[in-house]
Amino acid sequence: MPTTTIQQAKKPVVSKRSPQRKPQLASNRFTRYFLGPIIAFIVFVSTWQLIPLMLDIPHYILPKPTDVVASAASQWPLLSEAVSVTVVVSAIGFLLSAVIGVGISILLASSKVIERSIYPYAIILQTLPVVAIAPIIVIWFGAGFNAIVVVSFLIGFFPIVSNTLMGLNSVNKQMDELFSLYNASKWQKMWRLRVPAALPFMMAGLKISATLSIVGAIVGEYVAGVGGGKGGIGYAITVAAIQVNTSFIFALAICGAILGIGFYLAMSLLSKVVLGSWHESSIKQDL
Repeated sequence: MPTTTIQQAKKPVVSKRSPQRKPQLASNRFTRYFLGPIIAFIVFVSTWQLIPLMLDIPHYILPKPTDVVASAASQWPLLSEAVSVTVVVSAIGFLLSAVIGVGISILLASSKVIERSIYPYAIILQTLPVVAIAPIIVIWFGAGFNAIVVVSFLIGFFPIVSNTLMGLNSVNKQMDELFSLYNASKWQKMWRLRVPAALPFMMAGLKISATLSIVGAIVGEYVAGVGGGKGGIGYAITVAAIQVNTSFIFALAICGAILGIGFYLAMSLLSKVVLGSWHESSIKQDL
């Protein structure tokens, strides 16, 4: 075989379509993830706008999207203040539920005796209606900020405990036996094997708790009041309901939903940072 033919055979094959690969992937990603929700949103808002017009429904019964936007713009100072208060309360309640929930989960997973003794009471605490224990919370912590944070904490606490404990108890048996073969202590297994293995479950619990913390803060203002301080979304909804300001109620509810989505996306980003380099749920895949 001639030398030139051998050299040509050894040359790497370069795809002529590679420069077009990135734009094509971006277009496919937009079509797959964003186009459907955008179309659904446009259809939903358009239908919502047309129904009150066609059926002649009063704005205090079912306001149009334009009424909601106008009400939010006209009462923006009150709306922004209520949102900021809810964000602070929800963030504190969520952080408390995350730290205490993960800590208690590790404690429960360290001993089957402790798990069987304490975990049933955590389930009972989750099944108790917040409205039923709200008077006790107000008596113990006072009406206002502290009580609302406690309500937000209680609502977001159990999902973290449940998911984290499930992850800690779902360790691969072969890996556990390997650690035992190398004479690893109980706490070495916990921090170097069980906690890393439980991270996907923990991240799932944090996502759930992040959204529930918003719900807890809003519900907390209904049952615990504001104690003479500045009120959040729940308090503003109560005042707007008394005034039959339905458009502003819709604006506040939408803001609460946006906050929940924002908290969820923040936890999703944290999950990608923690799990992105090794776990299948967060590794990017080409379309």
